[in-house]
Amino acid sequence: MNTSPTPERSQFAADVLAGLSSTPKYLSSKYFYDDEGSRLFQEIMKLPEYYLTGCEHEIFAKQAEEIYRAFSNGDSGFDLIELGAGDGTKTAVLIDHFLKQTDDISYSPIDISQEALDALTAKFTTEFPSLAIHPLNGDYFRILESLRNSSGRKKVLLFLGSNIGNFSTDQAIEFFRSLRRVMDENDLLLIGFDLQKDPKVIVPAYDDSQGVTAQFNLNLLTRINRELGADFDVSKFSHYANYRPVEGSARSFLISRERQSVNIAALNRTFEFDQWEAMFMEISQKYSLRMIGEMAAESGFEIKDQFFDSQRFYCDSLWKPQGSLV
Repeated sequence: MNTSPTPERSQFAADVLAGLSSTPKYLSSKYFYDDEGSRLFQEIMKLPEYYLTGCEHEIFAKQAEEIYRAFSNGDSGFDLIELGAGDGTKTAVLIDHFLKQTDDISYSPIDISQEALDALTAKFTTEFPSLAIHPLNGDYFRILESLRNSSGRKKVLLFLGSNIGNFSTDQAIEFFRSLRRVMDENDLLLIGFDLQKDPKVIVPAYDDSQGVTAQFNLNLLTRINRELGADFDVSKFSHYANYRPVEGSARSFLISRERQSVNIAALNRTFEFDQWEAMFMEISQKYSLRMIGEMAAESGFEIKDQFFDSQRFYCDSLWKPQGSLV
């Protein structure tokens, strides 16, 4: 266990303190993705219940040429920058097609997990030896500012996998505005949105039969134990997920199975949990096309194109900067 203070760990501690001191308690989903969390999420994406991955893969496999034409817009060269790249499996489908059209592209994957980034870089270097790869490790919120130093080439930012669904509407708009501020007028942003659909399709994606999603959520408690010197007994918490169709949001919780106390050394605090007390972990928003259009406009973008899977479960929406932000 290493609980030595660093800026990142201090922020982690502050966010855990804020969440566990609130009523109801919560933990920030941005801390899910340590190396083990990233590994578990790769497992989740392969589960039959987790339809999102298959839908986006279908879009890329069947519409790669249309996406390439939209990205290049008559110019051959551009720089791909992927926020939260993971293992890059879906992105590889696009890159494979792009490289058959031009060798004038580069790829900068950004990920919080160095382990995931190393695996992706090794994989892409083998599969695409001619591709210029510039991996960046860290929280993409911290890396955004470096994107402002543009080479003058077109940047195409990728934010895939419906990761935007983990943000509240206000957070999403602020995030998009942050991206807009580092983009030039000819840059593009491709965002994956999970669309609203039959709730019976959505719920199993967040409560799979193999329990991998439960492990993914519980891993955050293990991370707090390791990095902040806590004594969470993971076996005393269970995972619960539901879907609220009026709001269009899937939500996940950890439920305390008994009355218990948890000590966190880095905070010098003890937190009490009642039996069956729920701790909010994550929101996964589902979108209508109206919602997507409203967010684009409010964030300083206009929609250039939209790509759908055959079931219209999912949308990859391509945005371009519009006007200027004040």
